[in-house]
Amino acid sequence: MFIFVPADPGEHRFRDLEQRQHPAVFRELAVTVAVVLIATVLVFTVALLAATTAAALARLDGATYPAAIKQAGVTFAAVITLADAVTGALL
Repeated sequence: MFIFVPADPGEHRFRDLEQRQHPAVFRELAVTVAVVLIATVLVFTVALLAATTAAALARLDGATYPAAIKQAGVTFAAVITLADAVTGALL
């Protein structure tokens, strides 16, 4: 006569652990969303700073207002494109 004993009598069943795992999943999702939002805000802030600096330097160089605004737009687009390329390379 064989007696089957579980390998670990204190082992939890997956059903019991399932209820405890849900908050961790939501916490991980919330952290991921927060990191993405903070990174996006940081990239846009750096892009705006670079565009403002480019416009100011263009004006100091004697450019007209439309030319300085064009230079700021080109710089803003370049920073956003660079951030997109770096993100694509990392993923």
